[in-house]
Amino acid sequence: MAEFLPFLMFVALAVFIMIGYPVAFTLGGLALVFGLLGFGLDFFTLLPMRIWGRMSSFTLVAVPLFIFMGVFLDRSGLAEDLLDTMALLFGRIRGGVAVSVVVVGAMLAASTGIMGATVVTMGVISLPLMLKRKYSTELATGTICAASTLGQIIPPSISLVILGDIMGISVGELFMGAVIPGLMLVGLYIAYILIYSWRHPESAPGLSDEEMASITPKELTVRVFKALLPPAGLILTVLGSIFLGVASPTEAASVGALGAMLLTVVRGRMSLDVLKDVMRQTTRFTSMAFLILLGATTFGLVFRFLGGDAALKHFVSSFGGGVWGVMILVMGVLFVLGFFLDFIEITFIIMPILAPIVDHLGINPMWFCILVCLNFQTSFLTPPFGFALFYLKGVCPPEVQTTQIYKGIIPFVAIQLTGMMLVVVFPELCTWLPGVLFK
Repeated sequence: MAEFLPFLMFVALAVFIMIGYPVAFTLGGLALVFGLLGFGLDFFTLLPMRIWGRMSSFTLVAVPLFIFMGVFLDRSGLAEDLLDTMALLFGRIRGGVAVSVVVVGAMLAASTGIMGATVVTMGVISLPLMLKRKYSTELATGTICAASTLGQIIPPSISLVILGDIMGISVGELFMGAVIPGLMLVGLYIAYILIYSWRHPESAPGLSDEEMASITPKELTVRVFKALLPPAGLILTVLGSIFLGVASPTEAASVGALGAMLLTVVRGRMSLDVLKDVMRQTTRFTSMAFLILLGATTFGLVFRFLGGDAALKHFVSSFGGGVWGVMILVMGVLFVLGFFLDFIEITFIIMPILAPIVDHLGINPMWFCILVCLNFQTSFLTPPFGFALFYLKGVCPPEVQTTQIYKGIIPFVAIQLTGMMLVVVFPELCTWLPGVLFK
């Protein structure tokens, strides 16, 4: 009977999650039940040290700090100013507003790393603007969803912080490895928008001469510098300190949090109510993440001690097709899980189990982690269950239909899959830059 306990754990986990029980409490509760069944009361002597070992990780301190930075930047009004300025900068070209959404989405990704907040912010600010400019609803919604999920891959992604800690990889190297794939996706999105706008000019018109005449080139230059310099300076400070080896990701995150506060003060948006709201949201996000971490840590301990990791390793290793067969299986499972679970939940539940398998098969862990992030990003965009689609629908005007959002995102899902395949075929896209800077 004991050999079936790991299997029963996973079945019970799937059942309770599908029913709708909170993931953190489901993980922790099942771990306690099966721990008692497998080890008796001795299980409670193992548990505290295991939890303490995970929670004392210095790397994970970066998670609440990056969340704090992202929420503050959202409240500072930075996104709105960036979008207005970028729309003027690219306004003369067809599809210019959509291009500006991608650029701003990439900058917000590099500033916040919180997908849900970015989707909602971009949806509230940019969708009415694009619809007012007579943009195709499909192109507008697809662009917003795709641009908003760039925070999954563009540093300082919280996904990369958590993956680096679990997989035992330097988060700084992982950030650097994600730079080229992230910028590649930005380039592919912009290329698609420009080609679509060229073929369907009525669906993505440029700004009128009257609108462009309302601001002189000198005034536009000043606005661009004012809008771009603060976030660009913050991004360069955070990522530059990591890449140059001046600070660890956790130390850089604290600098970013302080910088976001100062930007909010400079922009005149700071107040006691804003500070309370930011702290409240940060606490909520962080508590959710670390409750899941506690539950997943306990679940992983029981699963491993019951022999579940050895059984899973044997199953995956015996899967046909060698390393590539295993990669297809793992990526397929993660993709499907991304329909139903948040990336934090998947990462804390599945990745500790996959880490020894990846090591056993000799798979480059950096390449694997970046593929996982791209996989999550694609899953969050894919109809009918993609999280980003639900976030955007929640802030859309009533006339925007769900089917229009689904149609608009399909080309961007194809772009995502193309980007993933390029990283699969050319691993150097994520290994070359860290190899140059950290050799």
